[in-house]
Amino acid sequence: MSRPAFSRLPVTVDLPLLLQALAAIENDAWRGHFNTAYFAGDWSGVALISAADALTELSPGTAEPVQRAPWLNDPRWQQALQDLPLEIASARLLRLGPGGQIHEHRDYDLDGPDADLRLHIPLLSPPAVDFWLDGLRMPMSAGECWFLDLARPHRVDNRDSTARIHLVLDCRPGAWLEQMIAEGLPSTPQPDTEDSALQRFQRLLVTDPALSATLQALRDPEAFISQTLALAAERGLSFSREELHAAMRNGRRSWNEQWRV
Repeated sequence: MSRPAFSRLPVTVDLPLLLQALAAIENDAWRGHFNTAYFAGDWSGVALISAADALTELSPGTAEPVQRAPWLNDPRWQQALQDLPLEIASARLLRLGPGGQIHEHRDYDLDGPDADLRLHIPLLSPPAVDFWLDGLRMPMSAGECWFLDLARPHRVDNRDSTARIHLVLDCRPGAWLEQMIAEGLPSTPQPDTEDSALQRFQRLLVTDPALSATLQALRDPEAFISQTLALAAERGLSFSREELHAAMRNGRRSWNEQWRV
């Protein structure tokens, strides 16, 4: 079955109740995300439901899901989601602090027809948070429920002064959920296709042969990255070293894939 990259489900969640439950979470309950190479700044979470064999409560696993203390001790989580007949394999609160970045990556465990389907429910969603999926900015708002195919390349930048917090549910595929994903497509807001600073710099390279030649002459990857960032900054274009790394990886992947039979 072919699924879309994203869909806003036509469902209702009780956002005020979820925010009440969120406010009851103690500060010391938040744990740093296990993928330490994938982010800069504060990316932390609280496990509500996770696999019994997970290395940490925030990590993925394959065993039966276990309801963790925050879920068991506060019935508001279940009450707020009671109208969604989901088979939840994992439920986490994920927080990206002010200035935090989640570098571009893919969640390969979500790939394949029998993989879990990931839903994002924004709880605190500041306006200056950019969630990019396959080069498109997802226009998610607080209280909505979105299916996102995160086996595709994605990254997040929190340019705001406050934290972004999502309730993230990994769910087993099922008829109801598949139907909601399909029914949500016609009313899903169109993503923002505005070019990023890196994309504008890439276009500039096409139209400025001298600038392009300056970078092509650099053989050392680190020198290339440093010079690219400096030249972009001189032109008022700001992007991160990690964004540039991701673009370079994608370029190599596209080159390799064209030769596959």
